[in-house]
Amino acid sequence: MRTIVLLSLLPGILSAQILPAQTPSPSPPQQKDLFGRETPQGAIYQFLEACHARNYTKAQRYLDLRNMSPAAQAKNGPELARQLEDLLDDTPFDITTLSRNPEGDLADNLAANQERIGIFGTGGQSIELQLERVQLGNLKVWLVSAASVSLIPKAHQLIHEMPFESKLPQALVTTELFDTPVWRWIALILAGVVIRFAADALSWALTTAIRPFPGMAHFRGPLRALIAIAAFRAVLEMVPTATLSRLFLERTLGMLLSLAFAWAGAVAIDLIIARWHSRLDPRMQAVSYSVLPLFKQVFKVLVFLIAVLSVVSAWGYNTSTILAGLGVGGLAVALAAQKTIENLFGGISVIGDRPVLVGDFCRFGDRVGTVANIGLRSTRIRTLDRTIVSIPNGQFSAMELENFSVRDKMWFHPTLSLRRDTTSDQISKVLSSVEELLKHHPKVEVGSLPVRLIGFGQYSLNVEVFAYVSTPDFDEFLTLQQELLIKILHAVEDAGTAFAIPVQESVQSHQDTKVPQPGPQPA
Repeated sequence: MRTIVLLSLLPGILSAQILPAQTPSPSPPQQKDLFGRETPQGAIYQFLEACHARNYTKAQRYLDLRNMSPAAQAKNGPELARQLEDLLDDTPFDITTLSRNPEGDLADNLAANQERIGIFGTGGQSIELQLERVQLGNLKVWLVSAASVSLIPKAHQLIHEMPFESKLPQALVTTELFDTPVWRWIALILAGVVIRFAADALSWALTTAIRPFPGMAHFRGPLRALIAIAAFRAVLEMVPTATLSRLFLERTLGMLLSLAFAWAGAVAIDLIIARWHSRLDPRMQAVSYSVLPLFKQVFKVLVFLIAVLSVVSAWGYNTSTILAGLGVGGLAVALAAQKTIENLFGGISVIGDRPVLVGDFCRFGDRVGTVANIGLRSTRIRTLDRTIVSIPNGQFSAMELENFSVRDKMWFHPTLSLRRDTTSDQISKVLSSVEELLKHHPKVEVGSLPVRLIGFGQYSLNVEVFAYVSTPDFDEFLTLQQELLIKILHAVEDAGTAFAIPVQESVQSHQDTKVPQPGPQPA
């Protein structure tokens, strides 16, 4: 890995050494407005922030007061800012309708340097206020236009109390929390409590009414959340809070709505995985206990991540930076855990390809054993010595695996070594007897020539038997094999011959040994 990285960087290093150093021409720094007036939405947001901090001297900087004298600006500017604050906070003004583009909304049928704040009025009277992009020194900023500034006092007179506010204690109306009368917060809290129980009852009724659909009871939680969010959003329209507070509440409701849909998606994933799990082979424990839970969690995380990023993107934040950070972090983790990832994908390969399953008897490499467990990191096999061998999945997936448990029948293939002095008639009788035995056995499958003489050995005549025993059970095969071998032994005995036994003879040479000859002995 390090070699690949160095090779990829080598052309850049060489070019840096060969080419002369060039000093890039400094680009003029882009000036930013200290008051955040680059976009229409940013200008109004910062204006309201200044007003809620009771800094009306700063707030008047968001109004185009250039037609006034400095003395008139100092006298009337803060009051105009306060009136515009009341107008925006006490009416259903939605700040999210303003553009976040420095150029403004080019599709609002207004001049390129104009942006509509809103239309305010009741009882047939309406006043439209606008923003205008003006040049202040080296900066282009958005300000409440001079024409709209002159209309602020008139628009402020159109604000009226709600009919029942006069019947409430004045302390609840005049006392404000986050620039919103206290009675509105109380109303929202009471509405939230009522909505909580109403949504619970309504979700129960709906899921009960459509009970014939499988798994509908599992959607009761997401459905209750969706009903509650929709109802509270409707109440918020009837009892609006101050603009910035309403922006926070609306964004919170939007995030909760997206998470509620993600919750419903997670429930659907659970139901799909559970249905898939119920149809799996019971021996596929690796899929049941490793892959399915992993995939389920991955899919759930993706669903919730998409839900959160979609809302954050709708708020105007750049989600590409977040995704780039996740990509870099994922690359760093991948480089630091190469072996772990190799074993993970090896496990997924073994589980997906299914060369063996839990409980299968197999040969792996030069060893045999029974698969005890297939995990995401390693596979454990119980050998004939009753020990457990753990093999990393990266290695196990590359091994040559022979699965004995998937056999539909077993090969019966003994070689009969008859005595070297067996006659041709005895050979013919053995061949015909064994063939007849195999063809009439109900559990044996044979071809056209299951028994044949295959050669002359040094000590024997070799007869090959080629047949299949129709059973996948190894214990039953051993029983039938024993039965067939005994009957073959009887057939050989009935033919008057026997199996060859290799005999090694040693011959000793007696050289230089004098054997006495019979004859007369000397006196």
